[in-house]
Formats: sequence, C-alpha cells, structure tokens
Amino acid sequence: MFTSAYPDVDIPDLSIYDYLFGSLEGDDLGKVALIDPATGTETTYGVLRAQIDAFAGALAARGVGPGAGEGEQTVLGLLCPNVPAFATVFHGILRAGATVTTINSLYTAGEIEKQLRDAGATWLITVRPLLPQAAAAAEAVGIPHERVIVLDGAAGHPNLRELLTEQAPAPQVSFDPSTHVAVLPYSSGTTGIPKGVMLSHRNLVANVQQCRTNIDLRDTDRVLAVLPFFHIYGMTVLLNLALRQGASLVTMPKFDLVEFLTNIQQHQCTYLYIAPPIAVALAKHPIVDQFDISSVHTVFSGAAPLDGDTAELAGRRINARMMQGYGMSELSPVSHAMPFERDDIPVSSVGVLLPNQEAKLIDTATGEEIAEVGAEGVTLPGELWVKGPNVMLGYLGKPEATAETLDADGFLHTGDVAVYHEGGYFSIVDRVKELIKYKGYQIAPAELEALLLGHPKVMDAAVIGVLDDDRQEIPKAFIVAAPDSGLTEDEVMAFVAEHVAPHKKVRRVEFIDAIPKSSAGKILRKDLRAREVAPV
Repeated sequence: MFTSAYPDVDIPDLSIYDYLFGSLEGDDLGKVALIDPATGTETTYGVLRAQIDAFAGALAARGVGPGAGEGEQTVLGLLCPNVPAFATVFHGILRAGATVTTINSLYTAGEIEKQLRDAGATWLITVRPLLPQAAAAAEAVGIPHERVIVLDGAAGHPNLRELLTEQAPAPQVSFDPSTHVAVLPYSSGTTGIPKGVMLSHRNLVANVQQCRTNIDLRDTDRVLAVLPFFHIYGMTVLLNLALRQGASLVTMPKFDLVEFLTNIQQHQCTYLYIAPPIAVALAKHPIVDQFDISSVHTVFSGAAPLDGDTAELAGRRINARMMQGYGMSELSPVSHAMPFERDDIPVSSVGVLLPNQEAKLIDTATGEEIAEVGAEGVTLPGELWVKGPNVMLGYLGKPEATAETLDADGFLHTGDVAVYHEGGYFSIVDRVKELIKYKGYQIAPAELEALLLGHPKVMDAAVIGVLDDDRQEIPKAFIVAAPDSGLTEDEVMAFVAEHVAPHKKVRRVEFIDAIPKSSAGKILRKDLRAREVAPV
C-alpha cells in the first residue's frame, strides 16, 4: 500500500457553501471573484455571496430544498456554459440544500432527457441559446415551464434577474455534509452507460482542501476558466478551488484559440487549467506567438493523459511551469497532482498522492498487490486503487455498479493502470477500462454501440478508442452491415452525429464480417485493437 507523503489535512465538517463563503469578511468581500470578458462585468465576492443567498431563497420559496418530494431532496438539472451566473445558481442550489446534476452543454435533447430522468430532476436551469433542446427534454420528462429557469430570459419561464430581485431570505437548512448528496455529475466509470456519481458536500470540501496542498493557486492569481464547470474537473479545480483561494475567474463559454489567447493577454491571466489538446496548441500553433501571454506562470493539465514531450515544449515556448494531475469523477475528482515545490518529478507523470489518501496497485492478471520497487526504481504496472475522503458515496440507483467499483475496504478501483516510482510519484501507463477519452471527455463504447444497433442496416457493432494522426484518442466503430444494405462509412458517422454530442461522434468506421466475442458474449476489444497499426 502507498500513502501520501503529506500529513493529513483537516477537513472541516461544513457544507461547501459554508466552506467557501461562510468566513468571508472585510476586504475579501470587495475582491473580484468573476470577470465576464464578453461585457467586462466584474463580480465581487460580496456580491456573489449575496446573489447565491438570494437565489437559494427564491428556490426555497418554491419548495426546493433538502426535504422536498416525500423526504427526498430536490434535484435540479443545470445546463449552462461557463458564465458568471453559473457560480450563482450552482452554489445557490447547494445553499438551498438541494442537489445539482450538471449537464454537458453540447448534449442533444435526447441525452439531456436521459440524464434528467435518471437523476430524478424536477427542475432545469439553462440559458436561452440552449433552450430548444432543454425545453424538449424537460417536456419529455414532465418538467413544467415554470420549473425551467432561463437565466438570461425567455417568455414563459422564470429568469435569474426576477428571482434575485425577490430578495427572499436564504433558508436555514440542516444536513450531514458527509452523507448529503451535493452534486450528481455523470460518469461512465470504468465502462458502460453514464451513471450518476453521488458526491457529498464532504467529498467536495475534502478535495478542495486536499488540492490546496499541491496546487499553488493564490489570491493574486487570475484563472482563465475555459474548461467547463459542468465537468467535475472544472467544478472542483477551477470553480471551487479558485473561490476558496480568493482568486479571480475569467469565464469562457467555449474554447476558441484566438479568444483564449486574447483573454489571457487582455486580462493578464496567470494560471491556466487545460486539457491536453490546448497544450498541443500552446506547443505548436503559430498564432500563439502573436499574443503576449507572459503573465502566465503555471499551466495545469488534466482530464486525459498529456505526453511529456508536448508538455515540455509548451512550457518552454510560453515560459511557464507545466503541471499534470490525475483523477476521475468518482474521486471528486483529484487523487494525484504534481507538487509545485518539487522540480525533480517529470511532467509526463501525474505526480503524487494528495493528502488523506492511500493507494494500491493490483496485478490485473493475478489480483495480487504490487508494492516492490524494482531495480530500475519503478514498480510493475497494476490497476490503481484509491481510498480517501474524496471517494464518492456510490452510483445513483446502481448498487451493483457501485460494488464493482468501490470495494468493502473503501478503495475505488479506477480502471487505470499505473506504476509507482521510487521518487514517490505515479505514472499512468495503460487502462483496464474500456472508456474512451476524447479531448478530456468520457465516451462509453457501450453507449455508442447501443445507438449503432438501432440503425436498421447494422447487424452488429463494436466501438474502441484509436489514435488519430495527432496521437489523440478517437472513437472508431466496427460494423457488421446487413447483407446487400449498401451501408457506407459516411452514413454510419452521420447517423451517430445526429443523436449525440459532438465529442461522442464516431470518427472512423471499418466494416468487418463478425464482431469478435467471448463465449459469454462479451466483445473482445483486444482483438479489435490488434487490427490497428497504432493500438491504444
């Protein structure tokens, strides 16, 4: 077993609201929390807290809270890009004692409907550009118009300005932070269809408190918030950590390289949280040289593996410290991060265990624990298991899936294969799980396979991750077409694109005679990978 080199940190027994905002006073209230580049509007910490309280009060006045719905807390869907209002409504929901399920802004109406239905959401909050798909999903699950809040206003729906100006008092709520579900992000786990990850207030508080040890974010920093807040990475490491540290967040609703660089230059951003595709752009794109981004001192990459060469090239080009971490939704999400005070750890690694955590490496063939560091200063590879206060409560309504991922001793089986180095750091080297990571987004092969099997010309289908020309993982479909159907690659890709968010699109197709399967009927993905010139 491996333990963190850091002493345990104290984890306050508080709600995430009280942890982030409860002790704000004096000069802190006047500091800038959020900056909207589109309008230049700045929101101070004092104003943000007042807005959160007012929004919580408006929700409570409408019956939203920890005890609504026959003893169950209310669940609200939040479909919103990175705008300052996200912070208000996200924390307003939690302040009211309700649960928020954050929804990918790129989702289709059908995908939104699935998540709302599975989460048991009875409210939906969105913005006008996303209203068509939001309204269709809400209608499908029976959420009435008056419970679809359109933050920037739409006829027939409540809006944020109306709710805030009611000035309803924030409710007095009481719950156990260790068991009360705060957020329900959706994750595919190690495989399968996306599942609701039940994260408590304590999970969120713990992970921010743990991250503060390794991630050197300060109240003088300006953070460019381009990674989506609806994703657990953006939710914890951007939004909540920045608010806890008293930093300023410059929000970006979507990624555009020119806008990204412009915002850094205009707002003198100092700290960037990114996914690997942005690191590639920083390392290689010629337009980077046209901007003055010398204000940046640190770039932290997560959500998917970043190769060391690209990281080092990006760091040298923009003269910034490059760091990397590891996590998953089920870990709230961070378990490992490169410590800012050490320069002897290669950026190709994911760093060290955060405080208050233990880890194991398990031989995937024998089930035996791996603990011995070999002559070359590294262990044999094994599946990474993690235990700590940031580990999820479980999957919503899926006890069997929970039991498969979270064992009786409290260790979360990540599905990723890692090695431990004698310097105390870890590297991810492979994966057990079937999950595909495209630009940091999770894609479950089973979800795409189920969709493909619904096509009348598809007899059987399997999906795996393969590497494209830029060494990024993309979904590839293997298709057994109906006889004499004339099915084409373009037809397959167009069919999938019509039904899923852009990041889930199938980007390669190969027709084969039969999908290789085990005697139990399980798809043999290793056989499909063996067909690839560059297997994942």
